[in-house]
Amino acid sequence: MHSTFRIGQMQQIDENDRLWQVDLTLTSDNYPDLHALTEHMGKETYPQLKEWDHLGNLLITLEQYEKAQEVCNILLHQTMTDREKSLVYNMLGQ
Repeated sequence: MHSTFRIGQMQQIDENDRLWQVDLTLTSDNYPDLHALTEHMGKETYPQLKEWDHLGNLLITLEQYEKAQEVCNILLHQTMTDREKSLVYNMLGQ
């Protein structure tokens, strides 16, 4: 698993609405909440797809449509079965 952080306290810096200080705590791979969240996200976001595919669907869920389209375009240029391609096209159509 990649590095994952828990978000702690957040506070604005010098009354500037664009700068924030965010306290992060590194989590371990055996962190139970992280494991449960990862499993839940896998079940919710097209369980038959691979990790990159999950990212595309997660970005759609987060309303990051342009980034999701970039991920889907990358996926379509990889060697895929017709079934996998149909799932990516379905994701693009959401």
